[in-house]
Amino acid sequence: QVQLVESGGGLVQAGGSLRLSCAASGIIFSLYAMGWYRQAPGKQRELVATITSGGSTNYADSVKGRFTISRDHAKNTVYLQMNSLKPEDTAVYYCNAHGQGYFDRGDDYWGQGTQVTVSS
Repeated sequence: QVQLVESGGGLVQAGGSLRLSCAASGIIFSLYAMGWYRQAPGKQRELVATITSGGSTNYADSVKGRFTISRDHAKNTVYLQMNSLKPEDTAVYYCNAHGQGYFDRGDDYWGQGTQVTVSS
């Protein structure tokens, strides 16, 4: 059974910070690129940040310079450090695992989501 369990969401004032965590189980963590996506009510789910097993990162333009994605292989956990939060960052944030190994390439798994609300 594959599980991606997000935590760390909450309510924060604009300009504040939150750190999201996603604990993965049931996968060989080192074979998966990890990512964070978000979805606001009435909007499409969008990419926030991704990180490969080797540590290469990619960010949406809207969060560059404010958010940092990282991963801890010993803990099978990916993090999203969110600084200088803006009201437009308000969304449900979802953890994603994308297979990069020979047998799991193309496999995708999703967490249940964690709510982030940024007040003005």
